[in-house]
Amino acid sequence: MLSSTTKKTFALYTSPKLSAKDNMHMDKALFDGFKPSELPIFRVYAWEASFTYGISQNIESLKNDAHLVSYDDKHAQRMTGGGILFHGNDISYSLVIPTSLVKGLSVKESYELICGFLMEFYKGLGLHPVYAKDLEELNLSKSHYCQEGYEPYDILVGGKKIGGNAQRRSKEAIFQHGSISIDNSAYSMGHSLEDLGVKISFNKARELLAESFAKTFNVIYEEKNEDIAYAS
Repeated sequence: MLSSTTKKTFALYTSPKLSAKDNMHMDKALFDGFKPSELPIFRVYAWEASFTYGISQNIESLKNDAHLVSYDDKHAQRMTGGGILFHGNDISYSLVIPTSLVKGLSVKESYELICGFLMEFYKGLGLHPVYAKDLEELNLSKSHYCQEGYEPYDILVGGKKIGGNAQRRSKEAIFQHGSISIDNSAYSMGHSLEDLGVKISFNKARELLAESFAKTFNVIYEEKNEDIAYAS
């Protein structure tokens, strides 16, 4: 099980800022090529200015949206659901694990378990995160834009949405990814850590995110080259 009681080894992938297409290609390669007999995967990465959109969205119907026209072809479709998400000021993670690590848990329960490391990440920055589902005064809703809708396991600080996550599943594996806006250096909707009074570099955020995951789930890392994933 994905818990803190047993030491586990994960393959760790990191990368510099990549295009939306390259980042989504990498996520897909890691998920499609994953075998339960191999090490589970934790990836931390950043983006060039771009946007991604959900697997069920028709980008052609939104191409004239004022928020999108300046991006030309700097966008890519995610293999998960949700709405449009702007990138360039954010740090992201991807996780690929065998289904056996969350055996017996529902989809919602697995979200809460996995997102535990994100809650620890925010707490380590001196913030007080809560899930959207735990705020009685908040109405859950969907939007064309990720940062304007509220899903049960979106994370809020002081009533402000700071992060969202999405999953995809196969018979043998679970893929989950999410993004955290670090600062206001690129166009984005919603709120960043900078808006919450937290000043942190991309490199430090990447380091703390990996450390939070390792601490929460008692993980040690085996560092990998991302070229290996492309080759698969």
